[in-house]
Amino acid sequence: MRRAPALLVLFLLALLAVPASASAAKNWLVPDVLPLRALDSKPQGFLLTPRQAIRAAEADPRVRRQLAKLPPYKPTVEVPGYTGSVRYAIGWGTGGKRVLEVHVSGRSGRVLEVWSGIQVDWVITRGYHPFVGGDTLNKLYVWVPLCLLFVAPFFDPRRPFRLLHLDLLMMLGFSLSQIFFNRGNIDLSVPLVYPFLGYLLVRLLLAGFRPRQRSGPLVPVVPMRILAVALLLLVGFRVYMNVQDSAVVDVGFASVIGADRVMHGKELYTDNDVHGDTYGPLNYIAYVPFELLLPFHDNLGDVKAAQAAALTFDLLTIIGLFLLGRRLRAGPEGRRLGLALAFAWAAYPFTTYALEANTNDGLVAMLLVYSLLALTSAPARGAMIGLGAMAKFMPLALAPLFAPGLGDRRPSTLVRFGGVLTLVIAASIYAYLPDGGLREFWNTTIGFQLGRTSPLALWGLHPSLAPVQTVLTAGAGLLAAALFFVPKRRDARQVAALAGAVVVALQLAADHWFYFYIVWIAPLALVTMLCTYRPEPAAEPAVEEPETLREPVLA
Repeated sequence: MRRAPALLVLFLLALLAVPASASAAKNWLVPDVLPLRALDSKPQGFLLTPRQAIRAAEADPRVRRQLAKLPPYKPTVEVPGYTGSVRYAIGWGTGGKRVLEVHVSGRSGRVLEVWSGIQVDWVITRGYHPFVGGDTLNKLYVWVPLCLLFVAPFFDPRRPFRLLHLDLLMMLGFSLSQIFFNRGNIDLSVPLVYPFLGYLLVRLLLAGFRPRQRSGPLVPVVPMRILAVALLLLVGFRVYMNVQDSAVVDVGFASVIGADRVMHGKELYTDNDVHGDTYGPLNYIAYVPFELLLPFHDNLGDVKAAQAAALTFDLLTIIGLFLLGRRLRAGPEGRRLGLALAFAWAAYPFTTYALEANTNDGLVAMLLVYSLLALTSAPARGAMIGLGAMAKFMPLALAPLFAPGLGDRRPSTLVRFGGVLTLVIAASIYAYLPDGGLREFWNTTIGFQLGRTSPLALWGLHPSLAPVQTVLTAGAGLLAAALFFVPKRRDARQVAALAGAVVVALQLAADHWFYFYIVWIAPLALVTMLCTYRPEPAAEPAVEEPETLREPVLA
């Protein structure tokens, strides 16, 4: 695969996607609220009034059992636009706090869903496909072929038990959790995440501290030309899916709104109850070019810039992985490795999942890939880690690992790395420091993120496990700090593995976790796993000795 034509095709796809996506992305987070005074009026497209829907809900045996446990709350009614269907959402509670929510069809009066407990407040836990990645992608006839495509080029029928097969299957293992998440069963979906995170942590630590080269072709059966064509088709598929079936979730439109505030000279950080400004300044700056191209007009249902940004971050990650493969190995082997890395990213279903939601997590993945590309230059890697830290903070935990690079701990190297890192962070914060100073900046960003809980993490779902979380948090911190010192010398693959281990360790201990965060791990894990394999060296042909040099044969 020649680099220039391939990169040109990727860039053209990105450019074509921007205008095509102008009206396609949907925002499923903007419900239409029906006021109580309209209880006897039918909204357009409904056959039942809100009052009739309340009666239908109260007649359902499941709802009656729940209501018997509650005080005599007065029901409230909304039209939940985020479901994309004709239905009412009827809630019981007080002071704006619901403890029971029932969805009733606005046409048939059938009770569709009954939610209580955590799932009343956390709509994302109810299994609404469009809410978190598009309806089509979550269909088995799309998801399963993507899983097969992710494994197929790397499957070696002559070595069915090679480690790479297990690695790829474990990366796909998050799909088991997602099956239950899509059904709204968080009691199973949340715990099922942690065995796979645990496997990745152990696998990446072993690769980082005890690297081992394995023989055997990386792509055993599929010709590289076919893989190159498949990569381009996959990129086209991802662009098409994003244009036709993507949703813009909260982090996407929050990033665009922040970019809009930056462009109009408004204060970026405001300590209030909205918490839309919880990321670093460079996250919002990264969205400014897309906001210039596709301006935001105070309509949360029309956030075109978020879609264009997500597509661009994704394409740049694919390009970065291809370049990284060429950097890690010379000649044709480097091109093969780069192509394999780019293909694996594009085929991995969870990278498409994040792309379909138009989140800002692709920005983190992209910056991590380019941090590895900058590994041989102390100022460059300091700049990349600084940019990552000022986008979503987490990459700052990688500073101890990246500071010595491949093991250069000379004071001059550390000063250059630390100086650029500090400059990027200080300049970013100073440029957008709110009127309340560092305290307000902290409260709206890291302070808020550290103080929230989520039922999508094991620790929020089961608060009694807090001591375990404390141990994991301490362990993640110690691991991140220790990587400045050990291993004393390391190669690029080890750095990728250990960086992935730190990211996984932090996610294991995090108060909030979601499938979007897998894309932070994916590029580091793929580099670690795919770089393990080198082709078996060709056997040298035997050279016969000249007749004059042979030993005489004695009779």
